[in-house]
Amino acid sequence: MKATMKATMKTALVLILIVAMSVMAACSGNTKEASGGAPGDPITIALSPWPGWYMWYLVEEKGFFEKHGVNVKLEFFPVYSDSLQAIAAGKVDANSQTLSDSLAPLSKGIGLKAVLVNDNSFGGDAIVSKPEINSIKDLKGKTVATELGTVDHFLLLTALAENGMDEKDIKFVNMTVNDAGPAFISGNTDASVLWEPFQTTAVKEGKGKVLYSSKETPGLIPDLLVFRESVVKKRPEEVQKIVDAWFDTLAWYEDNQEEAIKLLAEKAETTPEDFKLGLDSIKLFGVEDNIEAFEKREDYTSLSYTGMKTAEFLHNLDMVDKLDSVDALFDPQFVKNKAGK
Repeated sequence: MKATMKATMKTALVLILIVAMSVMAACSGNTKEASGGAPGDPITIALSPWPGWYMWYLVEEKGFFEKHGVNVKLEFFPVYSDSLQAIAAGKVDANSQTLSDSLAPLSKGIGLKAVLVNDNSFGGDAIVSKPEINSIKDLKGKTVATELGTVDHFLLLTALAENGMDEKDIKFVNMTVNDAGPAFISGNTDASVLWEPFQTTAVKEGKGKVLYSSKETPGLIPDLLVFRESVVKKRPEEVQKIVDAWFDTLAWYEDNQEEAIKLLAEKAETTPEDFKLGLDSIKLFGVEDNIEAFEKREDYTSLSYTGMKTAEFLHNLDMVDKLDSVDALFDPQFVKNKAGK
């Protein structure tokens, strides 16, 4: 219990820090947040290690930013949480981040706009279990590790709920993915909820198997391009060009996958074979996928529905303030313009 309380407090403190930094940035006359940047200045996009976000390097390397006449600077953050702090502090104009990590600022009234769905996890997040565990119901009474309040924790609770169970039916252990993977491999957990590349490593080295993955919950874990609202308001033409460049790059990628994967693997400092495994665990989102995601429906393929379910999950953990709606986060105008709708 103490460990869980400490983890909750630690996560809450991180969220408070991010929100506080964003508020300070908004009040400062010397930050980008105050001006939204001037037309012609580079628009800075932050990204972190995730297969779908490495695709921004393809946009850059193959000249699609240049083709669309927009000046973009990519900033790589090896530690994902650092990118969240960077956009909160106004140090970057946009960030590649999950829907769930966009909700704490929203609950505080901080202006962020999701303009594009880069991808959805499609097997890239999974419950990895010992071979003798054959179903989610078999996890009853078993030790299961993942990090409190993360999308993988949400995935675990979703899987349990689908089988008439909740967290009380298992022995939940709060661990970061960096610890949960080795804990499974060493036999200290019966199952761990992991993302790539930890997932594949646990299966291979821990002789485990994928019991349940994000393939079974399409739309549950969306990855987004999120701008500061001031940039969207003051530089919409450039935001449009960035969105257009993304979709043009995806079209090029479909016809040149071998060349693209080789280039991206170098950026990720891995082999093309391993990078392809990562790409296979996500679904890249084209124009029509985006149009569908921004529409309102009562299932996880709708950002609005997923956002509310995720907000409720985080609110129950005291990680975000209560939200009556998440729709203020979404700005589909650029996707619709690209689609001609």
